[in-house]
Amino acid sequence: MDMRLKFLSDNMKAIDFGMLSTRTEGGAFASRPMSNNGEVDYDGDSYFFTYDQARTVADIESDAAVGLTFTGAPGPHGQPPLFIAVQGNAELIRDKAMFAAHWTAGLDHWFEQGVDTPGLVMIRVRAARIHYWNGADQGEIVL
Repeated sequence: MDMRLKFLSDNMKAIDFGMLSTRTEGGAFASRPMSNNGEVDYDGDSYFFTYDQARTVADIESDAAVGLTFTGAPGPHGQPPLFIAVQGNAELIRDKAMFAAHWTAGLDHWFEQGVDTPGLVMIRVRAARIHYWNGADQGEIVL
């Protein structure tokens, strides 16, 4: 694995929420916060849960190209945080076995019936390109 990707994976564990951006049918961008649930072993795929009736699902059905952004905490002496921007393609998954493979207890707060929650959908984002900024260091990883 690319050491930069390993570095990002290790640091993303401390970032609970990021922004998922989709393109609407009218061509506008729509962004919303999504939790990575602190369960990150990042290899280029990110997983999120939502409801089937969410606008996010309709946007992805219309255009699978998405963006993710994550921002870490500032450094102890006021250094800029780690910033991560991901471009990729989303896939909608409605398979309970796949839900279970990516489920964490924290999701029960949002989806009270767990993987059996009616209308539950998992979004897998497969990264194509990742750009990061970490203080003076920045780079791009193409997957």
